[in-house]
Amino acid sequence: MGQSSHSLPMFLRDHQSRVGQSRSGAGVDTIVLTDVPARLDRLPWSGFHWLMVVALGITWILDGLEVTLVGSLAGALANDNSIALSSTQIGAAASSYLVGAVLGSLLFGYLTDKLGRRRLFYVTLLLYIVATIATGCSWNFWSFAVFRFFTGAGIGGEYVAINSAIQELTPARYRGWTDLTINGSFWIGAALGAVGSLAALDPSLVNPAYGWRLPFAIGGVLGLLIVYLRRFVPESPRWLATHGRVEEAEQTIVAIEDRVRRSRGSIPNVPAGSQMQLKRRDGSALMEVMRTIIHHYPQRTVLCIVLMAAQAFFYNAIFFTYALVLTKFYAVQAGSVGDYILPFALGNVCGPLLLGRLFDHIGRKTMIAATYAISGVLMIVTAWLFAQGYLSATSQTICWTVIFFFASAAASSAYLTVSESFPLEVRGLIIALFYAAGTLLGGIAGPAIFGALIDSGSRNNLMWGYMVSAALMLIAAGTEAMWGVAAERRSLESIAPPLSAIDR
Repeated sequence: MGQSSHSLPMFLRDHQSRVGQSRSGAGVDTIVLTDVPARLDRLPWSGFHWLMVVALGITWILDGLEVTLVGSLAGALANDNSIALSSTQIGAAASSYLVGAVLGSLLFGYLTDKLGRRRLFYVTLLLYIVATIATGCSWNFWSFAVFRFFTGAGIGGEYVAINSAIQELTPARYRGWTDLTINGSFWIGAALGAVGSLAALDPSLVNPAYGWRLPFAIGGVLGLLIVYLRRFVPESPRWLATHGRVEEAEQTIVAIEDRVRRSRGSIPNVPAGSQMQLKRRDGSALMEVMRTIIHHYPQRTVLCIVLMAAQAFFYNAIFFTYALVLTKFYAVQAGSVGDYILPFALGNVCGPLLLGRLFDHIGRKTMIAATYAISGVLMIVTAWLFAQGYLSATSQTICWTVIFFFASAAASSAYLTVSESFPLEVRGLIIALFYAAGTLLGGIAGPAIFGALIDSGSRNNLMWGYMVSAALMLIAAGTEAMWGVAAERRSLESIAPPLSAIDR
């Protein structure tokens, strides 16, 4: 390097003494002694953390915007002669979006573990921007489905990189609430999509030939604004430390601490004895990931698959086709669908926001099991009322709003469970694998199946679809009660020691 240790800043001189090398066979392993996890976890909540919530949570706002737009614009997509999609095709296009999200999460999950969280923020966001603008230019079912596929791929990649970063940057005692709030911000996007659809489908404001196309272009513009906000979110110091980039990890954590001090005035001292010994790792092979989830954490693996699959079917089957239920069974005009989705979306926002702190204080197992079970029971009651014809469009919306107040917190907690239950080095790919498994098992088939059930015109057929989704939520509640992880207020490293930890 050409510098003496005395010419380096104090934090780098201190850090130099904590890094050594030990030979193993013919190679050289870098041994890192780091207190980065403890330094992050002891920080008070500050302006830096709020910035992180906003900059990263916007991804879910975009996803909510995308999903709601397609749902709210379903009637317009069916009535526009230039594209004229059937209910089954609209459901199939929703499934195409989910397939893209699955494949995108797997690809970018591997890359986020290998290349870092921050780089992938930009790649996945740019893919989303291009694909969503292209969706507004669709000319038939196949072009619409293909562009939805790539939009989903961008969003799926965002899920992985961002859930990893949220977990690794948030202090342990706030992690549950933060994760649920960010995942729940999906419904802020849903509310914006509902309001936007009302304006887009108003013929006095927008030419009907272009009304359903305009919101997708707006989504792309919003994506460009997010690129600017992401500049202020750093790479995960935890990821840097495990990959041997010790000086960068130290510089990053010092910069974060300085930002917190400017916001809060002072920060607690680092707890004594909080250092960890790590061996440098450049990446994890797929076989190592599989060995981790199957051999080391088999119960957590089953739990995460069940939680992800149940919430994916519950949400995707119902929400992707909600507009079709309103128009076909309640004769709601296509241009008025947003009026009903807006309160539904607001209920979904309030669930994680109001219940999130209980996941940190009462505990993960109790709250996750309770929100899944309450959602399932309420769905059974609502499905029966729907089949008997006792509900109007308004009372149906009230029922959905109450159900998904709890279901939104449950769904967010599934992502929380996956992202905090496994070692850091494989976190991105593991999030992707469980997201893929849950979506394939519970999400992709749902919209297509429910689209066909709606096309049948039978309330009883649709009721049984709702009953199946409720049963899955109840099964998930029981699984959580048996095998849930008490992760509240614990460091990530105590829940699942890093693979690179020497004394794991």
